[in-house]
Amino acid sequence: MIMKYKYIFLDLDGTLTDSKDGILNCVKYALDKLGEPLPAELMRFIGPPLIDSFTEFCGFTPEKSQRAVELYRERFSTVGLFENRVYAGAHDFLKRLIDSARLPVLTTSKPKVYADRIVVRYGLRPYLKLVTGAELNGVRNSKAEIIEYSIEKLGIEDRSRILMVGDRHQDIDGAKQCGIASCGVSYGYAAEGELEAAGADYIAGDFDELYKIAVQA
Repeated sequence: MIMKYKYIFLDLDGTLTDSKDGILNCVKYALDKLGEPLPAELMRFIGPPLIDSFTEFCGFTPEKSQRAVELYRERFSTVGLFENRVYAGAHDFLKRLIDSARLPVLTTSKPKVYADRIVVRYGLRPYLKLVTGAELNGVRNSKAEIIEYSIEKLGIEDRSRILMVGDRHQDIDGAKQCGIASCGVSYGYAAEGELEAAGADYIAGDFDELYKIAVQA
């Protein structure tokens, strides 16, 4: 069988790990420090860049959003990043990808300095060809920028060999902007119909379905 997708770009939160508690606890911490009420639907904070979320969901100015991000990181850097768990089946899924000659690449909007610690702590790093993410100073803030950086770092010339996997529309949007295929995972944090509306090329309900798409599509 001809290998269609060689590079499997993977989101982290909501795709490989359930990071809900850490993220939401840190959002609450930041808003409490600012004396601000909690917005409705806190789950929307999982996925997009934080500074965008504080601006859009809380109505903050760019300066106040930046301060909220700083307060969020105050807790996340020591406690929140480990209020996390790897989804059951994630390790086996990554091993199966490698055994089938695919190259898993972590492509997350989370700051790389945190992603590096998480994948080491939870035993994911040995399976990953590369770990890319945002920088704390705001460089590579969007998913498209992170995907492009991953492509550049790996020296990929044929983008048709890449499949981006994620649980939010930002993952699908970023893939489209970069001209690569996308697969949404419905077990993550997306709202009902979000991945379909974003135009994901595939939808997977679990790691078995995801593996079949990555290897057999």
